[in-house]
Amino acid sequence: MIILGSQSPRRREILSFFSIPFRQISSDFDEDSIPFKGDPRAFVQKIAQEKANKLLKQYPNEIILTADTTVALDGRLFQKPASLSEAKEMLLTLSGQTHQVFSGVCVTTGASSWVESETSQVELHKLTENQIDTYHKTIFPLDKAGGYAIQQNGSIIVKRIEGCYYNIMGLPLATLRRLLLHVGIDLWNHFSKAL
Repeated sequence: MIILGSQSPRRREILSFFSIPFRQISSDFDEDSIPFKGDPRAFVQKIAQEKANKLLKQYPNEIILTADTTVALDGRLFQKPASLSEAKEMLLTLSGQTHQVFSGVCVTTGASSWVESETSQVELHKLTENQIDTYHKTIFPLDKAGGYAIQQNGSIIVKRIEGCYYNIMGLPLATLRRLLLHVGIDLWNHFSKAL
């Protein structure tokens, strides 16, 4: 049994691709307590690690999987927006640009912890304010880094990606597989029935 330390429905969906039993329990770690020191990769890894550490106190004998995702452009981070107006400002800034999506992933047990990160490039179409307003009427932005979704109809704003699609959703599969191998779980042995 794995504890998925995240409230993200997207991470739950990705982990459900495989027949690994898990429980989804959100970590109440305060992400705002970690200052950004200029390195997005180190930032998401640190938050993923601290989310795991918080859950480990409650579940010391469990395998805990945590992750954190952020969007970055020109040295600025775009976390989850606090309001629709902030979400709109984010997309106006990212519009027509190529930005990076960083996900940190941590697998921890009572004895050991492993953490890695993955990076993808995302280029957005040039968007009008009206298009962004229409987008945010359908795509709820406040639980998504950068205020947008890559999946389903949310991808209408995306011109091109380079790298792992599931990294942009919040849980990169290749990184996840490498980390779970440390605790004796090989995703190749846990395929769920294909769609």
